[in-house]
Amino acid sequence: MEPFTVASSVGSRVPPQSAAEISRPKVYRRVLVVLLSSLTIVVALTFNLPNTKAEEPSKTKAAIEGRVQELIPDFEAYITSGMKGFDIPGLAIGIVGNNRLVYAKGFGVRSKSNRLPVDTHTIFQIGSTTKAFLAVTEAIMVDRGKLRWDDRVVDLYPEFQLKDPWVTREFRVFDLLAMRSGLPQLVNDILVMLDYKEAALIRSLRYVEPVSSFRTTFAYTNITHLLGSRIVATAAGAPDWNVVLQKELLDPLGMKDSTYTVEAIEAAANHANGHRWTPEGTVEVPFTRIFPYPLAGTGDINSNVEDMARWVRMQLNNGTFDGRRIVSSENLAYTRMPKVALNDKLSYALGWYNYLTPNGNILWHDGDALSFGSFVGLVPDKNIGIIILTNETNVEAPLSLGRWVLDRILGNAKHDSVAENLKNAKAKFEATAKLLTKPANPRPFPPLAPLAGKFVNPSFGEAKVTLQGDALVMEFLTSGAKFKLVPRDGDIFVASLMPTGQFGPIVDLDYMTRGFAQFQMDKDGKLNLLRLSIVDGQAYEFRRE
Repeated sequence: MEPFTVASSVGSRVPPQSAAEISRPKVYRRVLVVLLSSLTIVVALTFNLPNTKAEEPSKTKAAIEGRVQELIPDFEAYITSGMKGFDIPGLAIGIVGNNRLVYAKGFGVRSKSNRLPVDTHTIFQIGSTTKAFLAVTEAIMVDRGKLRWDDRVVDLYPEFQLKDPWVTREFRVFDLLAMRSGLPQLVNDILVMLDYKEAALIRSLRYVEPVSSFRTTFAYTNITHLLGSRIVATAAGAPDWNVVLQKELLDPLGMKDSTYTVEAIEAAANHANGHRWTPEGTVEVPFTRIFPYPLAGTGDINSNVEDMARWVRMQLNNGTFDGRRIVSSENLAYTRMPKVALNDKLSYALGWYNYLTPNGNILWHDGDALSFGSFVGLVPDKNIGIIILTNETNVEAPLSLGRWVLDRILGNAKHDSVAENLKNAKAKFEATAKLLTKPANPRPFPPLAPLAGKFVNPSFGEAKVTLQGDALVMEFLTSGAKFKLVPRDGDIFVASLMPTGQFGPIVDLDYMTRGFAQFQMDKDGKLNLLRLSIVDGQAYEFRRE
């Protein structure tokens, strides 16, 4: 896999040196030392040096803007081609350089149904690019003395518990956003999709078996960020994280169009509608309050290119915006410090991936709000930032386009990420469909009626299995969500979330909504165990009551 590419995650990607050091590499210029043959040369160099230093910033700024303007035709051609390949209905892009938005444009339409054009004020869900906002609110609380990076989480949220008591005790604030918990990838996100509430989501982590040693392996998680949001809100004395977001970032940065509820994006006059991706084309889907809004700093922001450019400017200005200090440069730098490596070029910090390229160190994150995809990338050493917002499931299109644009600006080798990731997306889609398809000659199915009953799992609570027609229905009593269990092969059932009530739009989003169920014998030889496995690999055991 190309080092810059990471499997997209809800809400997706960077690691540390010390609390006061920024993670991007320092640039050291080669100094050619020569013996000066005469005092005349020394004097000449001495008098010329101040002018050289004074002229250098303006030349650099002109070079950056000139480079962007020169490449605009290439950018637009590649974006147009990429949109066609992925069938992206609408896209907005912004490039920040020299503390201003030097290029911004909308492409395509806000939705396939209304055909209204996208512009730079069109509101999109930004998904997990929200995680960098969460990291900065943590940093602000550290600035205020409300938190310390090495505070124990259990001291701040006593209900916090993981299966390993030592990890529970040692889990720190800086671990919440670092993607190295030792827990499975996307741990318990199915509970989010089934509308379990914040306390239940956080509590569910205590029942999960770790899959790697603590702080050793990258694994993308969302519920840890929900806990981080709660801890920031408590430290600030606020009822929820969005209040902190509004007060500490959106208002000071003048992000007037940015919000964090489903009601707000639906009420915005100029908003995009989401579309889910399929190999045959994208399909428009309705908004839902269930995702991503209950996840707070994990991925709940709605924004546009104009507002996001302000956020990028603050990042590139090391924590200041229009002369106002938003967050200290030291603690902003801490959010960018690598915490866990994915490979020799890619690592993860707090809300950012850190990618080393031959011509610049890129901080970036993408976001998947299931029917919206986004990308934000920064090159701090060159004072460049990019925002890409789309109204399509993130199947690596924003990352592919963002990478290509940054590579062109930096002068890196060309790599057609769009073609590569489109091929990967189609292959993954086809593999999942094949996995869920009933075999041509299935083994005999067991009688269904004896399988009905009440089952319990510590994370899900009680579930009731009933016979309805030629299938079983598994209802989770905590939230009312229902899975239909259709015989597939012998004692294996395909489990699919039913589009009942509020869960209709969730089914359309097709995330954590399909998997398998299998009734298994306990140690006494009775069918008292029900194993629910999600397509992503996570499995849960329910025991008959």
